[in-house]
Amino acid sequence: MQFLPMKLSFSDASIFLILFSVSVLDLFRRTEAVIKLPGNVTVSAVIVFGDSIVDTGNNNNLKTPAKCNFPPYGRDFEGGAATGRFSNGKVPSDILAEELGVKELSPAYLDPTLKPEDLLTGVNFASGGCGYDPLTTRLSAAALSLSDQLQLFKEYIDKLRAIVGEEGKNRIFETSFFLVVVGSNDINNNYFGSRIRRLQYDISTYTDLLVGHASTFLKEIYGLGARRIGVFGAPTLGCLPSTRTVAGGIKRDCAKEYNEAAQLFNSKLSAELDSLNNLPDVRIVYIDIYSPLLDIIQNPNKYGNNNNNPLMKRLSHFNKIKFLLFKRNGIFGILNFFKIRKNY
Repeated sequence: MQFLPMKLSFSDASIFLILFSVSVLDLFRRTEAVIKLPGNVTVSAVIVFGDSIVDTGNNNNLKTPAKCNFPPYGRDFEGGAATGRFSNGKVPSDILAEELGVKELSPAYLDPTLKPEDLLTGVNFASGGCGYDPLTTRLSAAALSLSDQLQLFKEYIDKLRAIVGEEGKNRIFETSFFLVVVGSNDINNNYFGSRIRRLQYDISTYTDLLVGHASTFLKEIYGLGARRIGVFGAPTLGCLPSTRTVAGGIKRDCAKEYNEAAQLFNSKLSAELDSLNNLPDVRIVYIDIYSPLLDIIQNPNKYGNNNNNPLMKRLSHFNKIKFLLFKRNGIFGILNFFKIRKNY
């Protein structure tokens, strides 16, 4: 699976995260390992919020230059169609929905061809350029903010209620999986990119701000019925190709300041999610992607890549990466969603 560069500067972080996270997720699909849920557990729907990592085409229907609904995007997708995914094929939200046995693709909520039956198994509200910080979205050329995504979610609930009634909606949500993938754009493109926030906050107080916004958003979707929620942490932002070029020195090493910011954010986010698990009847899991990505970069030989600078290799080389890397803290952590209170 390959990911194609965009001309938009804000997309660089997203490209990098997609490159690695989907490489691993795609290998998950390709290997013998599959998600095997407990016999008495089913997942009825996958509902997604986030940025370009999981956007499946919502930006197509927005007045924004942050689009990828043109060739060569989608060249390996079904029929070679450019669907608005920031990839040549599927993105993590698609793969997750497929692996959980819900459906093959995660449909964009703003897709004009969306059918009523699609609503029953979950939709995707993600928008390339989104961040926890509202300023991040404004800087990224009119993407859907998390506030916008929340309003669309409320609209979706009304539509779902009209189809299956209040009790039916509740039954669907009780067995739904909610995925939140946000944060890369905030740190890389907003804090280190625009410098506006750097004049207002140091990195410690800015990550506090981000985690506060994340917590507020999670409480809001919890109040609307979300009970099983997975939240991605930030990746190795200092290892972005552009970051290594600008801040990595002559050798284009990973930029320490960026990676430390991502780690600081992740530690605070993980702690906040632990606190939110005190809410009644909820299971929120932090999904670590920083550690597996860093391991790929630092130990390429471990995964069949003999080039010590894996960012310079074609992504096809990552087809050799074994899913074992992601098993500990990644997608297998999703099983934790189903080891929860008996009243589910």
